[in-house]
Amino acid sequence: MPSIVKILRVAADPNRLRILLLLQSEQLSVAELQEVLGMGQSTISTHLSQLKQAGLVEDRRTGKSNLYRLGVSADGSASLSDGLLAGLLDRAAAEIAEAGPDQAAMRRVLRKRQDKMRSFFDSVAGRLGRDYVPGKSWKSVAEALLRVMPAMTIADLGAGEGAFALLVAERARKVLAVDSSAGMIEEGRRQAARHGMKNIEFRLGDMEELPIGDGEVELAFFSQSLHHALHPARAVKEAWRILIPGGRVAILDLAKHRFEEARELYADEWLGFGEAELEAMLEEAGFTAVRASVVDREPETPQFQTLLAAGTKPQTH
Repeated sequence: MPSIVKILRVAADPNRLRILLLLQSEQLSVAELQEVLGMGQSTISTHLSQLKQAGLVEDRRTGKSNLYRLGVSADGSASLSDGLLAGLLDRAAAEIAEAGPDQAAMRRVLRKRQDKMRSFFDSVAGRLGRDYVPGKSWKSVAEALLRVMPAMTIADLGAGEGAFALLVAERARKVLAVDSSAGMIEEGRRQAARHGMKNIEFRLGDMEELPIGDGEVELAFFSQSLHHALHPARAVKEAWRILIPGGRVAILDLAKHRFEEARELYADEWLGFGEAELEAMLEEAGFTAVRASVVDREPETPQFQTLLAAGTKPQTH
């Protein structure tokens, strides 16, 4: 067991403290530590070797590289759960000027790791488990999510014939399905009656002037409908109005594309949206925790991509 003197001597170096502060929250590789700290590989490796000898860090093999994390010995000695060392790191975080920028750089590095993983799965999409993956299906995933979804009041905006409304009605407290087409509303009502769904209320109205009161719903959902709005930003602001504080909005729509025929074939007003464009709409409307990303890519021409954007109405406004 390393002596406390050796532990403190090793931990006293500012650069090793920076490493320990990073490993306090994440497991990182040598290459990732290089990128965060701006040091050479040999320097990082030397620091890690000394920290490892002092029992302050340990590593585990993952693929072709090692990930380093804080060390915890069997008897708890030389671990950063020790009050003295934990206090040392607290002081270091306050006194080392690079500590804040290091944390920001680490978040960027971790995003790159996630992007790399997503890129891998994008590259094997259509080939990974093409024929059969036991127990895996979108239907089973959807059923699982619906069963754990809390009962709430949901607005299906641009509901069409009510396919989404019918899907969530089994778990929802109430579904308000709004569409500007009287024909769609009537068909939706017939479908709901056929399935015995009594908690769906179909309302004729426009997405930009919703026939729903302020703070009436907990989730506002646009399912491939926002690109039909004349003024999408107004529709998003209406979604904000009808939500309770803490309520959420979700938008499934097409990413920007050049398939002009969609205007005639599907009465599309807009040829999709950009991720930044949807995020800006949500933020301008007052939503927080906003995020938009591509969640599906169709292999067939014109290779439409689906965006999912979501945000939360603040508790106080």
